[in-house]
Amino acid sequence: MVAQPKTAPIERTARTVAQHSRKVADSAAETKHAAAAIETSADLNTRLAADRNILAAERTYAAWVRTGLFALASGIGARALLAGVVPGWLVMADASMLIAFSTFCFGAAIWRQLNPGPPPPQPQLAQIPPALLIVTNAFLALVSLAALIGIWLGAPVAGHLPPA
Repeated sequence: MVAQPKTAPIERTARTVAQHSRKVADSAAETKHAAAAIETSADLNTRLAADRNILAAERTYAAWVRTGLFALASGIGARALLAGVVPGWLVMADASMLIAFSTFCFGAAIWRQLNPGPPPPQPQLAQIPPALLIVTNAFLALVSLAALIGIWLGAPVAGHLPPA
């Protein structure tokens, strides 16, 4: 057996250390690239979540307005359809409550839209301008109030007024 010089194990160890160092450097580069991809993905998820929040708030606003319009139409229809079927005071109470509820719905829609709670992340979608929502719902509330006045001051419902 030939005697090995004392430097051979040291050289072998140096090569092994160099190989491991290259592997660690490659692994660090891959980790850096993966971290950047995860950060980009998280940013995208945050932006998409903000957009979903905007769309959900607009659907909630639309639901309040839709409910208010339905209550308004129901109040007007109740006065027309229930006259002569139930006592006049009940017709007026029913129609009045439905129309008052429609006014509440229009106010709740604005309140819900303008006070969404904690601020969401910055969305990419444009929101409906708050001034437009306020003007639209104020108009709808005025229509509701006009309908309420109309059912009370319009032609009497059968059984509403005592006979003369």
